[in-house]
Amino acid sequence: MQADDSQLLDQFRDPAARPGVFARITEKYGRKLYWHIRRLVVDHEDANDVLQNTLLRAWKGLPLFRHDARLYTWLYRIATNESLNFLEQKRRKLSVSLDEMPEHLTGQLRAEPGFDADRLEWRIQLAIQQLPDKQKLVFSLRYFDEMPYEEMSRVLGTSVGALKASYHHAVKKVERLVLQAD
Repeated sequence: MQADDSQLLDQFRDPAARPGVFARITEKYGRKLYWHIRRLVVDHEDANDVLQNTLLRAWKGLPLFRHDARLYTWLYRIATNESLNFLEQKRRKLSVSLDEMPEHLTGQLRAEPGFDADRLEWRIQLAIQQLPDKQKLVFSLRYFDEMPYEEMSRVLGTSVGALKASYHHAVKKVERLVLQAD
C-alpha cells in the first residue's frame, strides 16, 4: 500500500477527520475512477451516477477496510462492481438482451458530442464497445489504466493467466474491428 494511502487510512479512523480525509481520497482517485466507469457505461451522466454510488459505498465501507489490499485496488473493485450492476440494471430496464447491449452502448457513443467515426480514437472506442463485458473490463484496466495483471487479479478475482488470455483476445478483436472500419 502506498505510504500516503496508509496515512489517509490511519487518519480516517478518527471520526471527526473522516469527511476531510474522504475528500482527499476522492480528490486523489475520483478522476481515475470516473474514467474507468465512463469507459464501461459510456454516457457521462451515467458515469457520474455510478461514481456517486461508488463513493457512497466506499464511504460506508471504509471503516471496515482491511489493509490487506491497496486502497486503489479496493476502490476499483467497487467501481467495477457498480458499473457492471448498473449495466445489468440498464439492460433489464431497456429489455435488451446481452447480445444487443453492445449495440445499445455503441449507439450511445455515436450520440456523443464531437463523435467522428473517421477518427482513430472513436473507432477504437466503438470496437471496445463490441467486446464482451469481461474483455472490455480487462482491456480498459490494462490499456487505459495501465494496471498490472497482478493488480487486476486482485480487483477482478481472476487468475493472471486468464487475464492475460482475455486481454490478448480483446486486443485481437479490437484490432480486427478497427481495421474493418477502414
